[in-house]
Amino acid sequence: MTVRPRPRGAGPDEADTPSSYALRATEPFDRFYEREYRSVVGLAYALSGSRAASEDLAQEAFIAAHRNWERVGSYDKPEAWVRRVVSNLSVSRFRKRASEVKALTRLAGFWRESSPLPELPSEAEEFWSSVRKLPKRQAQVVALHYLEDRPVSEIAEILECSPNTVKVHLHKGRRRLADRLDIQMGGDA
Repeated sequence: MTVRPRPRGAGPDEADTPSSYALRATEPFDRFYEREYRSVVGLAYALSGSRAASEDLAQEAFIAAHRNWERVGSYDKPEAWVRRVVSNLSVSRFRKRASEVKALTRLAGFWRESSPLPELPSEAEEFWSSVRKLPKRQAQVVALHYLEDRPVSEIAEILECSPNTVKVHLHKGRRRLADRLDIQMGGDA
């Protein structure tokens, strides 16, 4: 099911033409960028585990938003659109890296593990490392819920899925994290 955000003020018969987008865009892109950049980079970092990759992912998402700002800026929640793009890009980047690793392993016959950033010794780093090991959709839901304190309905909108799907991924993600981090969960998990 694809849910497109309805542009502000769009009536049921109103045609979505480029000129009507321009009329409905209410916030300049640069103000939107300044307001959202930090939290979008935070989400990208939670999903990628790399500071450099998080900045790249955020920039790619904002470039896409800027290119289409007449349309994206007219959405009720353009910030949800940017977060969905970051989430999708993080999955694409993960898949691309996995494919590259498989190809290199086949060609070279070995795998050299290297990390561009040193591990940070903190409880938060252990938690986010565990989140990144979850299935990608669960990691996205957990990051949006815990990093940005977003309610289920907003997460569903960002990831273009139903609230029940978000609840299932959040529940499964919490269970897996509890098992990995050896945390006892109460009955409300």
